[in-house]
This record gives sequence, structure tokens and C-alpha cells, in this order.
Amino acid sequence: MTTTAPTAVRVLHTAYQKSVAAYWNDNQQDPVNLRLGDVDGLYHHHYGIGEYEPSVLEGPDDTRDDRIINEMHRLETQQANLLLDHLGDISHGDRLMDAGSGRGGTSFMAHQRFGCRVDGVTISEYQVGFANNQADQRGVADQVKFHFRNMLDTGFETGSRRGIWTNETTMYVDLLQAFGEFSRLLEYGGRYVCITGCYNDVTGGRSKAVSRIDEHYICNIHPRSDYFKALAANNLVPINVIDLTSHTIPYWELRSKSSVATGIEDPFLTAYREGSFHYLLIAADRV
Repeated sequence: MTTTAPTAVRVLHTAYQKSVAAYWNDNQQDPVNLRLGDVDGLYHHHYGIGEYEPSVLEGPDDTRDDRIINEMHRLETQQANLLLDHLGDISHGDRLMDAGSGRGGTSFMAHQRFGCRVDGVTISEYQVGFANNQADQRGVADQVKFHFRNMLDTGFETGSRRGIWTNETTMYVDLLQAFGEFSRLLEYGGRYVCITGCYNDVTGGRSKAVSRIDEHYICNIHPRSDYFKALAANNLVPINVIDLTSHTIPYWELRSKSSVATGIEDPFLTAYREGSFHYLLIAADRV
């Protein structure tokens, strides 16, 4: 996708947003995302849940890493399926939005499951091009489209969405602004689903491990309480809240044994195990 200066100005409103876009544009060849996506062509930008199969660590050494990569991808696809499970009843004629859509993995899964129109938005032009190319290859470009837009100000029609989700992207945005835009876009009774990491208010601020995660991904992890304050302020009423913290630890343990480990695995494991960081699924209805 060709960028023009006016488009970039409209989409990227702040220096921070420009730095986040640059981070994702510059990390095009990050093996954590590409090697896992190469397993079956679904490219995700999030982590996994569930116990891993211990046998992947056994067997011939020369194929051990491939077994680990395949299993990590299974766990991250399992995470995306759990998110989609909580969108509620979606019909063929509904429209969905993937806010912070990355390379498009969950959007393609949603279209395959529900058969409806899905729009992904991201401030990374590289990700938009990659995902739209995937849509062309899959033959679904008329139904699954990716846009260089800001999730805080999408430009889509008010009340046009039956469902919206964010999958590990809310740590890059102001929650009141984001949930305000999602509330505007959702029809009455529409569903918003979020999977996110958030720090534990009870521990009294960001721990050292959580701060290390912020630094690594140039993000701003929010306290758990901010999610519920921002939802309530924007007519979004939680119907399900699931603590996935214990369910994501196995993924990080397995990733630490893989060739795509980056060193950030230890802060994640420390933060989860000490209780300073939580991994939550929140589903909320627009009222």
C-alpha cells in the first residue's frame, strides 16, 4: 500500500502512534510471528493458551524446534478460537471489526467461522499490505478487508458492527477513547471482546517485570481497573470475565525453549507467576 503524507497525518495523530507504527513496520521479519504463521498460513500477533503436549520436547533433536513451533502455533490459534467463542450469535449478514488486526489471522478465522464481512484496522501499513495479500490468496478479498486506519477514529459508520474485538492491542491506546469508538460502532446489543494483559492494581503499580514488557514492546500496560472503568463509561457491560493467566503460562514456558525466544519470556513468566500481571478475556455488550 502506497503511503501519502496526508493519509499518514490523518491516521497517525501523535508522536507515540508514529513510533508504534514504525515499530511494527520495522519488525516485518520477526520470526516469532512469521515462523509460527508459516505452519498453516494463519499469521497471528498474539500469544497462546492451554497446556502444551510434552512429547514435543522429546524425540529427535534435529526436529525438536519444528515440533515446538508447531505446538506454539496450535496454542495461539486456540487462543483466537476462544476469543471468537465469546462473540455471541453472529449471522452471515453481520459485520465485524478486528481492531489492531496485525497480519490478519483472527480475521480470517472469524470469516471462516461466521461467513460474514470482517474489516481489520491497523496503523502499520506493512501489516495492511501483508493481510490484504493474504485475503487475495485466500479468495476472500471481497469479504475480509484490512485498512490503514486508527482504531480510535476509524471513520466507519455508527452502529455498523455486530462485533468488535481487540487481541492484545489495547495496551497501545487510551482505553476511554478506544472504548468510546467501539461503543459508537456497535449496534445495540452488539458484543466487544478483549483479550489483554493488564497489571494487578492490588500489587500497587507496575512491577519491574511489567515495566520490562512495556519497554520491550513500547507499549503502556493498563491496570486491570481501568478496563472496567472505561467499559462502564461507554455503555459496555461485561457479561464474561475470564482469568487466563494460568492458562497462558505454558505457552511462555514452551516459547522459552524455542529458537524464536527473544529474552522477554522471563519477564512474562515472572510477572504472571508473582501475580503482578494478569491475562484476561473480557466480553461486554453494548447497551
